[in-house]
Amino acid sequence: MSTVHDQEQRTARAYLVRVAEPPAPALGSFVREHGPVVAAERVAGGRVPTDVAKETSARRTLCDPVADLAAASEYGARLVIPEDDEWPAWPLLSLEVACGRGRSDLTAPLGLWVWGTASLMESTERALAVVGARAATAYGEQYAADFGYELATHGTTVWSGAAYGVDGGAHRGALAASGATVAVLACGLDAGYPAGHARLLRRMAAHGAVVSEYPPGTRPARHRFLVRNRLIAALAAGVVVVEAGVRSGARNTAVTAGALGKPVMALPGPIGSAMSAGCHQMLRRGEATLVTSVGEIVETAGPLSVRAADDSSAATRRPTDGLSPVAARIHDALATRTSKPAERVATESGVELSEVRATLPLLELDDMARRDDGGWRR
Repeated sequence: MSTVHDQEQRTARAYLVRVAEPPAPALGSFVREHGPVVAAERVAGGRVPTDVAKETSARRTLCDPVADLAAASEYGARLVIPEDDEWPAWPLLSLEVACGRGRSDLTAPLGLWVWGTASLMESTERALAVVGARAATAYGEQYAADFGYELATHGTTVWSGAAYGVDGGAHRGALAASGATVAVLACGLDAGYPAGHARLLRRMAAHGAVVSEYPPGTRPARHRFLVRNRLIAALAAGVVVVEAGVRSGARNTAVTAGALGKPVMALPGPIGSAMSAGCHQMLRRGEATLVTSVGEIVETAGPLSVRAADDSSAATRRPTDGLSPVAARIHDALATRTSKPAERVATESGVELSEVRATLPLLELDDMARRDDGGWRR
């Protein structure tokens, strides 16, 4: 049962989510400094620094957070906020780290609207994103569905963007396996977009969740798809690109995932297919790892509680399950493809440098870290 204090925070967050078009780095910093309730009051009154005013002045007197919360409740949605137990703080930390390094376009969300039965935090614990072209070929749609089905069969939540083509194939594959799947939208949950996936979205809400950073009534817009992609990249443990053009939203999601230190995988396609040109370019440049099966996806993505397609045993524990919270943070800060000096690991994990230097050799003894000339990697 929520308290008056809880409701006050939720209402404040509903106002803040509406008042600025994401990403809103200045507002995000202001909220972290003052808390959501005080921040919302000051934004509404215009008592904010210039950079915050630039992000909020156009809407500060036009927002009705109570109406937004009521509208969401009417169709079974809720606003999940950082103060909630189901807030996926750990995966979203990658956005905060990136923003701290100057990537203001990767600011973490102030709240997330969720329609569905699944816990948002639990949906990120064993999660992979399967993304690709809207105008997918039969080849792309088939592999998207196959990957979605096999990943869901082995306990992975399949994330994607609910678009036509590859996204829809991945979602349908997961649902066919009676597994969990989550869609992240670039519009309000009530926007009915894409129209041809209305039934699919209802099925996802029943067996997983549909998520959006945008409040009720927000229409889809081109820039919102690119903004949305950072959430798919952050909330999943890795990204699989099934088909993508050289310039595409799926390619954008993959590049963002790489910037966040997540493993990026790509399926090769026919050499003459424009829909696979983006995948081939990523593979040629070393921006993605080539995968052709769920077994290879799991191997590349690292310690997920899933089994390869030919493994009939029960799902195994993660190798990181026995680590202390501090050691887990240090391990999570390591990348699989590039090495990092201990100083950078300390910065990204938030652990004191002396403790990082003491812990890394222990992780190496357990075959969970490796040292080379460039520093440390998984």
